[in-house]
Amino acid sequence: MALEWVVLGYAAAAEAIMLLLLTIPGLDPLRKGLITVTRNLLKPFLSIVPFCLFLLMDIYWKYETRPSCESHESCSPSEYLRHQKSIMKSQRNALLIACAIVFYWLLYSVTGLVVKVEQLNKRVEKLKAQD
Repeated sequence: MALEWVVLGYAAAAEAIMLLLLTIPGLDPLRKGLITVTRNLLKPFLSIVPFCLFLLMDIYWKYETRPSCESHESCSPSEYLRHQKSIMKSQRNALLIACAIVFYWLLYSVTGLVVKVEQLNKRVEKLKAQD
């Protein structure tokens, strides 16, 4: 199960890096290539959404089937520690899921805005050339 979380982490990191590269000022010579690469990767990255839903269902299933260990008296210290670790892992994984989905949404939105800005800049240059 750890492989799925590694894949999701790498995908979220790739989305964050692409988002950062698209929004950094001063990369105008590279922007056209970055936009092309990002637009081509948006469709494959869309598979992150159902993958995240699957992992979210996995977290929910583990939460529902986890033995309850609410206090130190109801279970041994090692069981209590294992229970607390599983809660922390679930919270970390839920945060990773949220980050991956938010980064995808931001990447999609920013890519669309950057494409529109470039189209408008071309239009302005064309109108300036006509005058």
